[in-house]
Amino acid sequence: MEDNDINITIVTASYNYVEYVREMLDSVASQEGVSFEHLIFDAGSTDGTLDIIKEYKHVKLVTEPDNGMSDAINKGFRAAKGEWVMWLNTDDRLKPGALLAVKKFAEKSPKSDIIYGAWDFVNGAGNYQRTVGIFPFKKLMIAHLGCYIGSTSTFFRKATILDEGHFLNERFKCVMDGEYYNRLASVGKNFTYIPLILADFRMHGENISQKHFNKDSIDEKLSLQLHLAESRAIRRFYGWTFFKNDHLNCAVDCVLFYIFRAVRIILRLFYKPKTIVK
Repeated sequence: MEDNDINITIVTASYNYVEYVREMLDSVASQEGVSFEHLIFDAGSTDGTLDIIKEYKHVKLVTEPDNGMSDAINKGFRAAKGEWVMWLNTDDRLKPGALLAVKKFAEKSPKSDIIYGAWDFVNGAGNYQRTVGIFPFKKLMIAHLGCYIGSTSTFFRKATILDEGHFLNERFKCVMDGEYYNRLASVGKNFTYIPLILADFRMHGENISQKHFNKDSIDEKLSLQLHLAESRAIRRFYGWTFFKNDHLNCAVDCVLFYIFRAVRIILRLFYKPKTIVK
């Protein structure tokens, strides 16, 4: 397959997720009607993850140390050859027909730089919990409400995002997707909502976004504060900041958070995602 024939590149950062990796791989391998490549950058798994990955012929596997998830994803972004590129977490899954649906939608959206859809939350066992509906992009909301767009259901046009040098900020370890979306919005990139449920996002307690919550050790408390500091840095740089005193800005943050949360609830009443029909 020639490079220019690849419609979509899927990038996966992998490390010791043996209990979930097969479901992720099956969800990719079963995609039909679209040409894709699946690049997996594994940091040296020791729990059997690599043995499972090597069973799948569609995967291009690179095993080498990295400096964290953002670094591994950036390696994949730099190696990607597809017209559109997304990253799929090792514990998540694509919905059947997701890639073809995005391909068809992208063909009708020539001005889109980022296409994002809805997703289902599933539990550790992969059972459905709830659907997260999305709506047309709101720049200030992504800064002050938080990262309400799911990385596992978001696609980037290579020519206008990666080829222009826009990659994840590797200093961000938890909210790297939120910083990325805010930065892309700040330089005028066009976010387009596709009203389809594209993926399953697994919540099992050890996700990067969850694992430091409700833990009692000092190290976990520190990790949680660093996580929260990333979100605060995003608000300060990309959102509204009114005061030099950061305590006052934090008070404003709380007000804006609940305002945008209410707006999100209202918007979701009008934008209902659909299940993909193959």
